[in-house]
Amino acid sequence: MAKKISKPTLLVAVYIVTVFLGVGLFIPAGTFLWLEAWIYLIIFTIFFTVVVLYFSKHDPELLQQRSKPKFREKWDKAVMILMGFGFLPTFIIPGFERKYSWSFVPFWVEIIGFIILSLGLIIIFLVMKENTYLSKAVEIQEERGHTVITTGPYRVVRHPMYLGFTLFIVFYCLALGSLYSLIPTALGVIGLIIRTMLEDRMLHEELDGYKEYAQKTKKKLIPLIW
Repeated sequence: MAKKISKPTLLVAVYIVTVFLGVGLFIPAGTFLWLEAWIYLIIFTIFFTVVVLYFSKHDPELLQQRSKPKFREKWDKAVMILMGFGFLPTFIIPGFERKYSWSFVPFWVEIIGFIILSLGLIIIFLVMKENTYLSKAVEIQEERGHTVITTGPYRVVRHPMYLGFTLFIVFYCLALGSLYSLIPTALGVIGLIIRTMLEDRMLHEELDGYKEYAQKTKKKLIPLIW
């Protein structure tokens, strides 16, 4: 049996990631006097602290699954690499834009960015709360009696986790006043769309009851559109 990761270890991991995110923003910016970056880091830290504390109590198995994903599909690994090429620069470019004033984003747009960014995080939390089988890797968890989830956000789209993350990452760029970071983000989103399509096809083929669920909830990622 694999050793379980403790709650303190998960919390420390959250704070270490927060530090790295801060370094990725403040070092390129050449200053710590950046209100938007501090607001983002506070939101990030609070959200993932709440996630660890809540799910350590209510669904610890979910945290373990997400902390130690097993990528079994070759295409899943390839798509994750594509997404990494898109999303990783997104956490560095805003700092350079801050330093060199490459683009201008009105303050009211930044506020909207923070609001929708936060909405994306709320969706992610609700998805985690609803789906105990949620994993970073595409897999059917037969050992846990994997079943189709049709409640909560899953009544709106079939892949609400990806919807929440897309809202988070796209509007993160605007919240930090960065337009150029939307370019690599678009590449990452394309990778996410590809993953949505391939995962959806796999679930149709391998997860009992998914075809019936898909007939009722017709949209994969974007409500009323796709």
